[in-house]
Amino acid sequence: MTPEDLGALPKVLLHDHLDGGLRPETILDLAREQGYADLPSDDPVDLERWFRDSADSGSLERYLETFAHTVALMQTPAALHRVARECVLDLAEDGVVYAEVRYAPEQHLRGGLELDEVVTAVTEGIEDGMAEASRLGSPIVVRSLLGAMRHAARSREIAQLTVRHLERGVAGFDIAGAEVGFPPTRHLDAFEYLQRQNAHFTIHAGEAFGLPSIWEAIQYCGSERLGHGVRIVDDLTLHGDPVSPADTPYGSWAHDDVQAVRLGRLAAYIRDRRIALEMCPSSNLQTGAADSVAMHPITLLARLRFRVTLNTDNRLMSGTTMTREMQLLVAEAGWEISDLRRVTIDAMKSAFLPYDQRRALIDRVILPGYAQALD
Repeated sequence: MTPEDLGALPKVLLHDHLDGGLRPETILDLAREQGYADLPSDDPVDLERWFRDSADSGSLERYLETFAHTVALMQTPAALHRVARECVLDLAEDGVVYAEVRYAPEQHLRGGLELDEVVTAVTEGIEDGMAEASRLGSPIVVRSLLGAMRHAARSREIAQLTVRHLERGVAGFDIAGAEVGFPPTRHLDAFEYLQRQNAHFTIHAGEAFGLPSIWEAIQYCGSERLGHGVRIVDDLTLHGDPVSPADTPYGSWAHDDVQAVRLGRLAAYIRDRRIALEMCPSSNLQTGAADSVAMHPITLLARLRFRVTLNTDNRLMSGTTMTREMQLLVAEAGWEISDLRRVTIDAMKSAFLPYDQRRALIDRVILPGYAQALD
């Protein structure tokens, strides 16, 4: 499969951050318009490289600085609209047919906007992007997830904001930010409110912190999906010993090896309940959750038939696209088109979209797209 072949495949994206996917040219334009003088470069190529190098640096301070720049420029309705519109167009060009793009409205209030105004600006940008993509011959459906920061105290307010905008471009709720020291149960009232309102939500869990974070997200908070969820591999054993990337590259696991893996009770529960894992290989390498694509747990978990989904996380910081994520798995972990087809369908099954709409995209877009590729 060439990059062109992979680029043509229909894709479903459940975990993509709006403030992590800006075009470098847009960052420079917004900086000029707003008089923002703190960017490290005024050349788009150098600026793009700086974002990627900072995310690769292993320094949390440098990594967080990248978002400080993008968020600082997303404080007006016009900026939010532009970033959202361009996000949709970039995803459509990448072959994405359905996406959920997440952002934290509470981070976009410095210019005097109210929470509802932030959501309206982003939603209108997404709608304009979808209309333009359709005119260009690359139709795409995009919804947003509203996030609360787990170190802050506005999760109930953001949950209520989510419910107000359900069925108006917003599909659900998320919490993000540092896992260590900020367990999901800290926001339990928000999750209980969302459940009472029949609203969908996902939780970042199992990336920087291990099984306790995943367990709380599922068993206390009732999360329908896990943002990343990489550390569920800690609940797997082989011949009584923990499964570890140091033993064997996950991409080389044979069928007999997979049969010998034993699931702990939490891992078995997540697999049995078909709780989706929103996995982001390139991003996980940058945060230290995996050492290489070949060593990334996504391959073993897919072979064990967990509901694995493939995602970009932060396209600017990781210098990635869905096509690139697929290409890495094919080249380094031995994935085939049947593997890509399965995770795409599983992602669509787990989308926060009404059943009939999920079914229609699978039947009318995804299955025919992969059938054509297989021919």
